[in-house]
Amino acid sequence: MKKQLFLIVLLCSAVAFESEAQYRYHYGRPRVRTRVRVSPAPKRPVQRIPQAAFQPTLNISLGYGFPNLDKMQLVDFYNAQKGNGTQTGPFTGAIDYQFSRNMSIGVMGTYGKVSAPYYDYANNSNIPDFTGKLENWSAMLNVMTYFPTYNRKVEPYLRTAIGVNSWQQDYTDTEGNKVYNGEKPTQLAYQASLGARFNITKGAGLYVEGGYGKYILNGGLTFKF
Repeated sequence: MKKQLFLIVLLCSAVAFESEAQYRYHYGRPRVRTRVRVSPAPKRPVQRIPQAAFQPTLNISLGYGFPNLDKMQLVDFYNAQKGNGTQTGPFTGAIDYQFSRNMSIGVMGTYGKVSAPYYDYANNSNIPDFTGKLENWSAMLNVMTYFPTYNRKVEPYLRTAIGVNSWQQDYTDTEGNKVYNGEKPTQLAYQASLGARFNITKGAGLYVEGGYGKYILNGGLTFKF
């Protein structure tokens, strides 16, 4: 009985071995998938357009400011009140040498006049008791700082100017007599402005700016040579 059982097990093992051999012969080894690495495309270098070489220029500007802040230099009297004043200017002019894209240096000058009537506190008429007049010339060192921009048609800038005033003052009554001959106004002249230059052509354009010093607003013509 044991011999028969042994022969049966041996026969089954032989059949299983033969079947496995036929399976491998007909179908071969199972396929194994492999990952293929794809190299990224090389990046193209960014082409930068070179800027044209800077050419120094001589810049001239002519303009008119408003209001004329020299009116603040009119004297305040304790026994008289100041009426509404009149003003002329200031007329402005500047000449600057622009030695780089971002900066220029030069001189700036202004001229203007202001006047105002004064009324005694006991005066009930419209006729002033006396009139105060100031005439001013100023000369200042002018530094322009230009902000970087990709549009050469518009050039924003910062103006910083400082220098001296030259005054002529006159306080006279209706008969031409002087009523005050005291100290002259401040000798310090200055202007700080933020503005922009608009280049209409290669050599000419307009400018407008706002700031404080001799004026609050200013605009006019500008030229390049």
